Amino acid sequence: MSETKKIALLIDCDNVSHNSIEGVLEELAKYGMVNVRHAHGDWNNASLAGWIAKLHSNAIRPMQQFAYTKGKNATDSAMIIDAMDLLHGKTVNAFALMTSDSDFTPLVLRILESGMPVYGFGEKKTPQPFVDACSFFVFTENLLAEREEKASAATQPNKKTTKELRSEAGLVKLLRTAAEQTSEDDGWSSMGRVGQYISNNSSFSSINYGYKKLGDLVRASELFHVQMRNGGTAMYIKDSRKAKDTNL
Repeated sequence: MSETKKIALLIDCDNVSHNSIEGVLEELAKYGMVNVRHAHGDWNNASLAGWIAKLHSNAIRPMQQFAYTKGKNATDSAMIIDAMDLLHGKTVNAFALMTSDSDFTPLVLRILESGMPVYGFGEKKTPQPFVDACSFFVFTENLLAEREEKASAATQPNKKTTKELRSEAGLVKLLRTAAEQTSEDDGWSSMGRVGQYISNNSSFSSINYGYKKLGDLVRASELFHVQMRNGGTAMYIKDSRKAKDTNL
């Protein structure tokens, strides 16, 4: 059994909304224990009032950073220093950065060089270079929508339809490549290996398409034949463009 990851969550409060923090913590709980939770910002700034209300209830430690020079973002530098201290202190083995600022892209690359994954969370305005650099990236608006849907049983998840999924050329290519690269001699691919291949090669997250699990998104895309093995506990897929298996 693999060791539970110890995750450091660093929040750039100047560039991301407080509204989705619970959703971020719920998502990170899938991957490990968030034992470091630091929120960076100038807490004298009235614009962070929303964040202040979230600190105690989510066990987040506020990291004060005064704005020494008008127009300069001192929070960025403080957060980078914090990350480097944690990296070299070896108290965590994964990082999560909650920000919509692409200036943190070099930090992501540095952490990845140390062999640690970086989970990114930011608003849809986040520049693509930062999104692509992360081990996976989730748009916080999607996490907020998911929580709202849980609160209202009558609200249906905003999932992309089969047609919409198949119109995403990048997504289709990613899924088919992952299945091809992990296929066994019989042409079938274990969903577990497909997911691992995708996480190793992209910042993809099925949540951004309205699906909690990759397997559910794959089924909805209708790009693959699906076969359940081991008493229905293991999912295998095969590109539907290939000849249909006689054992289906």
